[in-house]
Amino acid sequence: MIAVARTDTSILGRWWWTVDRWSLLALALLMGFGAILILAASPAAGERIGLDGFYLAQRQLAFLPLGGAAIIAISLLSPLSIRRLAVLGYLGGLLLLAATLVVGVEINGASRWLNIAGLSVQPSEFVKPCLAVTAAWMFAAQRRDEGVPGNAIAMALLAITVTVLLMQPDVGQSFVVTAVWGIQFFVAGLPMVWVLGLGAAGITGLVGAYFLLPHVTDRIDTFLDPAAGDRYQVNRALEAFQNGGLLGRGPGEGTVKATLPDAHSDFIFAVAGEEFGAIVCLMIVALFAFVVLRGFSRLLNEENLFVLLAGTGLLAQFGMQAAINMASTLHLMPTKGMTLPFISYGGSSLLALALGMGMLLGLTRRRVSTGDEL
Repeated sequence: MIAVARTDTSILGRWWWTVDRWSLLALALLMGFGAILILAASPAAGERIGLDGFYLAQRQLAFLPLGGAAIIAISLLSPLSIRRLAVLGYLGGLLLLAATLVVGVEINGASRWLNIAGLSVQPSEFVKPCLAVTAAWMFAAQRRDEGVPGNAIAMALLAITVTVLLMQPDVGQSFVVTAVWGIQFFVAGLPMVWVLGLGAAGITGLVGAYFLLPHVTDRIDTFLDPAAGDRYQVNRALEAFQNGGLLGRGPGEGTVKATLPDAHSDFIFAVAGEEFGAIVCLMIVALFAFVVLRGFSRLLNEENLFVLLAGTGLLAQFGMQAAINMASTLHLMPTKGMTLPFISYGGSSLLALALGMGMLLGLTRRRVSTGDEL
């Protein structure tokens, strides 16, 4: 850890002694694993699409320091400033999300990306953390009886967001956004009748997606019945874990990255399993678990309802995304195109995660109550 005197009253000095430095270290380690795995997995992917071997790695490594700087800069903000940032980010992200339906880049039958200044941007990644914080504000306002119909506004925000996501279509992101929103609503004091009603609505939505969206039908059928569809990527990923064993085949010695199309993105965990083994994979899992559990431990004694709800949403979102990616790679659930936080290739994903984790670290800083703390 960096040596900073407790008597240092500068902005960075006060930040250093109030921020959760252990979570910051865990995030830095995840970024380090990401850099190593991108260097291992991306050359083969780049060559398959006619690019220089290390082109994708160079792009991702350029985003890593930007992500780290974003985490630190955002964690310097007060809860009030984080709330304002989230509201502006949500409104801007929602406009970009709607724009994907008109001018979006279509990939595999879904329009989820925008080409902005030569960069491929996925607006839904930025909407997720901003919606979690904005919804937390609304739930907290309702509980504090400020005369604001917070629950109704939060429901409207969720409905608008999910509607646009399903029009792309993106069922996976819709599920994550809805699940995180539901967790926040539950923590805010959701009556049991609402729990049952929302649970029934969620089951109905999943059943409807299965019957109405062909790609959802195909993924679920393939998961339940190996003979029902193409399981090439999942089978190669499972072989990679078998080949890696406990200690792995060694850096650069893996072969799955040469045959697995998404080895640098959705299936990068399989590259980790083959080249570095089960022990390193367990270390990665432990880092994700540490960030989530450490974050909740910081929230246990939180008296500010907004901070509690916003932190809960951001942590649930982070942990859920990591769990979905690793579970689908291990064939524990149907495949879903969702990145492994701070490890998979993707500039939009990395910066959006930096936004969310920066807001989390800013919200969980130890601070003396002031008028700026909501």
